[in-house]
Amino acid sequence: MQYTRSIRRLIEELGKLPGIGPKTAQRLAYHLVTASPEVSTNLAAAIVEAREKLRYCSECADITEDDPCNMCRDERRSVRHICVVEQPRDVVALEKAHGFSGRYHVLHGSLSPMEGIGPERLTIDRLLERVRRGGVDEVILATNASLEGEATALYLAKVLKNLGVKVSRLAFGLPVGADLEYTDGRTLARAIEGRREV
Repeated sequence: MQYTRSIRRLIEELGKLPGIGPKTAQRLAYHLVTASPEVSTNLAAAIVEAREKLRYCSECADITEDDPCNMCRDERRSVRHICVVEQPRDVVALEKAHGFSGRYHVLHGSLSPMEGIGPERLTIDRLLERVRRGGVDEVILATNASLEGEATALYLAKVLKNLGVKVSRLAFGLPVGADLEYTDGRTLARAIEGRREV
């Protein structure tokens, strides 16, 4: 299909967004150019505002408008427990679960030697500094269950144990309502490893 130069560029830029394939990019592009001018103007203004106002928290490295962020300033949250996640969106997911009342630390990725991502490219030094300051009893590693997430968790566990802090790993296992016969072997193995006494 032949597109005008400006539509083609818009589709290409939208297609660079995570989770947006060519067809979705095309639908979004045509929606933006055929909707009322306010739709695209408001979207552009929201993007510019977010880029101008958002920064990383100097304590936990989460995305925030204020530094330190709201969670780091919240005295009701325990400073004794730090939950380490890969991305800011992981903080949002854990907060929706309402199961953690400590502080967070965002790594902004995971170790991946194949892609040239070593410890120096993540916020690991900042995490270690937080633990060295004292007052932290436990660091909960909530990295993803991918090869990179596992490698990151193993690396952090080794480094953190040298600092005399308890290190735990987020349990992985069966989702509620899952049937064993449809569950992959890796998930089943992690569920068995993470079992607890009842």
